[in-house]
Amino acid sequence: MTDKQDTTTHFGFETVREEEKAGRVRGVFSSVASKYDIMNDVMSGGVHRIWKDAMMDWLAPRPGQRLLDVAGGTGDISFRFLKRAKRAHATVLDLTESMLVEGRKRAEAESMSDSLEWVVGDAMALPFEANTFDVYTISFGIRNVTRPQEALNEAYRVLKPGGRLMVLEFSQLPNPMMQAAYDAYSFNVIPRMGQMIAGDRDSYQYLVESIRNFPDQDTFLSMVQQAGFGNAKYRNLTMGVAALHSGWKL
Repeated sequence: MTDKQDTTTHFGFETVREEEKAGRVRGVFSSVASKYDIMNDVMSGGVHRIWKDAMMDWLAPRPGQRLLDVAGGTGDISFRFLKRAKRAHATVLDLTESMLVEGRKRAEAESMSDSLEWVVGDAMALPFEANTFDVYTISFGIRNVTRPQEALNEAYRVLKPGGRLMVLEFSQLPNPMMQAAYDAYSFNVIPRMGQMIAGDRDSYQYLVESIRNFPDQDTFLSMVQQAGFGNAKYRNLTMGVAALHSGWKL
């Protein structure tokens, strides 16, 4: 019988004990927190903004909804949600407190302070009652969770009946040659950018490796369905560089 302490997972391309991963992920994002938003723009050429807007278009926020934005970091998704949904409320949850601190510094945070809550917490053990939220989002964060299936199960638990799950994550290109070109860019350019802009090559090396380890679109769709979500679908963004997965608590 295998001792739970010996259970391993991936940290980038490295194999680590499961209990080590959360701390190491927290270290990565603590290191890059102050430059995180700038690096997102530089790495993607600003395309991440288009992806997030596409997420909001499909989500179609409605007045009065309660959003839980997991791995919400500096609040990008929550700000977009609140701008589209009058009288709505957003709870930004992240494992790394320094990311939330950076989010609170943003101008949007001050103007929306009455509609925002910032919580340090774990996606696999959410500190909320069941049937609490209308919408659950997680953007570029679920690949950093030690056990993504448990995070999806928790998402289902805290959503109200009729609630909506929306996951934005890097994914896999269907064309092998295009994937190879994208990998060449990712592995050769992004860690160097991380060194130049954030002074941290290793953290961005991990982020690139974590993308390659994440399940492809159909595999992740089956995980969403396994968590209990109905009418589960996905849409590719930029030919599959990223993907949106959607599901409903029916």
